[in-house]
Amino acid sequence: MSANTMMDLLDIEFIEIGKDFIKAKMPVDHRHHQPFGLLHGGASVVLAETLGSVAAQCSIDASKYYCVGLDINANHIRGVRSGTVYGITTPIHVGRSTQVWQIKITNEQDELVCVSRITMAVLEKKS
Repeated sequence: MSANTMMDLLDIEFIEIGKDFIKAKMPVDHRHHQPFGLLHGGASVVLAETLGSVAAQCSIDASKYYCVGLDINANHIRGVRSGTVYGITTPIHVGRSTQVWQIKITNEQDELVCVSRITMAVLEKKS
């Protein structure tokens, strides 16, 4: 699913799937930096949107529906220069037509780096 996508370019890897969460990791290197050598906020948002979108898609009947993003926000709490960050998404609301997912991104010391929330629309596939 990740081949030839943004996930592939940024080396995002899913590492754990639970009943109500999905966890992924992403390295922090020159590909993920902004000009001051810190993790680019956009890279954190890519990780967050990837997690929320995949979680939303996993929670529906994919033969009848698909999910698209409506809104995403992110608060960047702590800078990261290198290593690995971990994102975990959990549901806030899983409804018939919309879903809201929270994503927390932490560093290797389990310190909060970014907190994000994504709203997804659940759309019916046309026959």
